[in-house]
Amino acid sequence: MARDRKKIVVFGSIVHDLISYTSRFPRPGESIRGKSFQQGAGGKGANQAVAAALLGAQVSMIGKVGDDIFADFNIASMGKAGVETSAVERMPGSTTGTATITVSEEAGGENSIVVTLGANMEMSPEAAEKAESMIASAAILLCQAEIPDAATKKALEIGSKHGVTTFLNPAPGDPNLDKSMLTFVDIICTNENEAEFITGIAAPTPVEAEKAARAMLERGPRVAIITLGPRGCLLAERTAADGIIVSFLPGERVKAVDTTGAGDCFCGTLVALLSSGISLKEAAARATKIASLSVMKRGTQSSYSSRVELIAAGRKELVEGI
Repeated sequence: MARDRKKIVVFGSIVHDLISYTSRFPRPGESIRGKSFQQGAGGKGANQAVAAALLGAQVSMIGKVGDDIFADFNIASMGKAGVETSAVERMPGSTTGTATITVSEEAGGENSIVVTLGANMEMSPEAAEKAESMIASAAILLCQAEIPDAATKKALEIGSKHGVTTFLNPAPGDPNLDKSMLTFVDIICTNENEAEFITGIAAPTPVEAEKAARAMLERGPRVAIITLGPRGCLLAERTAADGIIVSFLPGERVKAVDTTGAGDCFCGTLVALLSSGISLKEAAARATKIASLSVMKRGTQSSYSSRVELIAAGRKELVEGI
C-alpha cells in the first residue's frame, strides 16, 4: 500500500478533562475550595495527536467516544487543531472518558488525576484490524497505554507488519503492561516510573535511566527515550555500526504552572518533528524544550503551542524544517 512519508496515525484514547486548581492537594476525607476550574479536551491519544497537528503534521486519530455531551467537544477540539477524525467512533450507550484533575499550586503545578475511561475501554484488536488500511498507509503509528493492551498490541503488530515506524508511550504507567508488545515497537518513550515498571530498574538519575533504557532496548525497540521532567530526557539508540549510542538532552528551566499533559506534548511534538525528516537526536532535543514551554500554561491541549505561535514567540529554531 502507498505510504505518505509524513502521515501520522494515532491509535489511542480520548478523554474529557475536568480541572480544578487549588492551593494544595486535599488530605483524605477533606474538602477544600478550588481557586479556579476549567474543562478541556484530553486523553493521551488525543493530546499527542493535537500536539503533532499544531506543528503542521498530517495526523489521523483512531479512537472511541460516548454518546454524551463531551463527545462533540473533544472531536471538535481535535478538528480545530488539524487532526483528521473520521475514524473516531461514537459508541451508543457509552460515556466519553473523563479525567478529574487537581492541580496544586503548593506542589509547583503538579497534578493528581482520576481517569474514568468509558468508551476507550471498547477499543479492541478488532478496532485495529478494522483500521488496518489506515495504519498501513502511515509513516508513523503512535500508541499509548490508556486503552486495553490487546488493542494496542494488535495495532503495533499491524504497523510493524506493514513497515510503519511504531512509537509506544506506555503511559499511564502500569506494572501489568503486556510487555510482549515491545517486540513490535521501534521507539519507546517513558517517564521514570514507566521505565521502572517495564524493566524493574528505578531511574531517578541519568545513570540509572541509562541502565533502564538499555534494558528496554533488549526487549525489541531500536530507540528508548526516558523523560526526566525539567532535567530533560535520555535517548538511547541501537545502531548497526556503533552499538548503542546514549545521549542526555537537557530541558529548559521554566516556572511550572500546570504539568498536566507535558509528556503528551513531548511525544506528539517528537513524532511531528521526526515525520518532517529531522534527526532523532535533534527532534528529541527540540521536543524537550517545546514540552517545557507547555507547563507554563494551564490545561492540556490548550497549553500546546502551534508552529505559528512558537515563531511569533521568537522560538523559530524549534520549528525549523517543518
